[in-house]
Amino acid sequence: MAPPRCSSHLLAQLLLLLLLCPGRRSYEAPQVKQDVFAARTCAAFLTFTNAAYLSGVTVELPCHCKPQQVHSVVWFFRRLGDGWQETRPLADLQGSRLLDPQQVLQGSSLQSRFSIRLFSLLIFRARPEDTGLYICGSSHGGDFFYAYDLDVQEAQMLSVAPRSSASSEKRHFVGPYHQVFTGFRPWSVCDRCDVQGEQVRIGLCYVHSHFLHIRYRRANQTVASCGSGAVPRAIRRLIGSGGGARLEFQSCQATCPTGLPRPSADVSLLSFLGFSSASADIPVFYVNHPTDGILILGCPKARPNIAVAWDRGSSPIYRSGHTAGSTEAPHPRLQIDSGHHLIFNPAKMEDSGTYTCWLQGRPAAQIRLLVYPHLGQDQSVMSLPDFAAAVQMVMMSFTIMTCVFCLLLFISAARHLRADGETHLD
Repeated sequence: MAPPRCSSHLLAQLLLLLLLCPGRRSYEAPQVKQDVFAARTCAAFLTFTNAAYLSGVTVELPCHCKPQQVHSVVWFFRRLGDGWQETRPLADLQGSRLLDPQQVLQGSSLQSRFSIRLFSLLIFRARPEDTGLYICGSSHGGDFFYAYDLDVQEAQMLSVAPRSSASSEKRHFVGPYHQVFTGFRPWSVCDRCDVQGEQVRIGLCYVHSHFLHIRYRRANQTVASCGSGAVPRAIRRLIGSGGGARLEFQSCQATCPTGLPRPSADVSLLSFLGFSSASADIPVFYVNHPTDGILILGCPKARPNIAVAWDRGSSPIYRSGHTAGSTEAPHPRLQIDSGHHLIFNPAKMEDSGTYTCWLQGRPAAQIRLLVYPHLGQDQSVMSLPDFAAAVQMVMMSFTIMTCVFCLLLFISAARHLRADGETHLD
């Protein structure tokens, strides 16, 4: 009778455990997330969504619509004014080879500026030549799902705006039915804290008219960017390339929040190896680049609508003196473009150091840059300007080390002779 009694005790303990732990009585399957492409069907008639950006920024064009059975997309490009027979995949266009976006944090030339990630097209450092129609489609059958009318404008006017500058739009008429104006975005936040910083705002060129092409759409059907296909070709010629686009900046002052890590200017060996106090909270990147070449540094997670600032050590690099076309320095060698990239044109050995980038007024990353001599076919080590000083320093170091070695050898020999003399006397 013992075995039945043991089984009854085990059954009672099991029931008691289930009553005390109600979460163990049932199992709920995880909810399956709805496919975003299943909730949005593609339009039967292809239209073009107008999007305007300032040159130099990273443009992201999402493919908002595609059939569920399509697992990969191909992006096509066509310039304004060309026929549909001129529509070509981006991979087939010369100079538009696709690349891994992780390689664009820092690069020398960024010749490959296009990438497809999660069906979205990324254009790094967009240029006015990239203006045109971008279509998300399939490689099989030539199906088109979603399309953009991209307008990349060059900032023709740079100015330091006074504190009392208003965001009023200056309008003027081009033709009897088309009104051109510059639409300003809000001022960005102060790009630094506890030190003098800068604020930036962008103004893009737009056209207001009731006679725009209906196939190119925006939220407001009577407004389109100046380089859009919705604007008649004759009006686009009168406006010119990027007419009305502006980039303005002004000084500002903000206070850092408590506990915010500050960029360190320590250049010791531990700091260079990434063991400084600042690198514990801020990621550190290492970049090596030859001299006399164009070097482009980008801040991780930077976006066109985010305030970005650059420092070298503890010295801020302000846009007022490092923007191409500004009154203070029309053609600076060290530039900050409208896409927040730090450009060395060309890079020199004295540019080696620690650079810190800020995002929305907070330190975001450190880049340890080393610019080394570039030896071409017609160059040698002896042709470097610092070759004589380097040889002199090496010879001086060798002489000092030889003298120290001879001195130590003489002292050791003297002690040995003195020890032998004391032994003979004994």
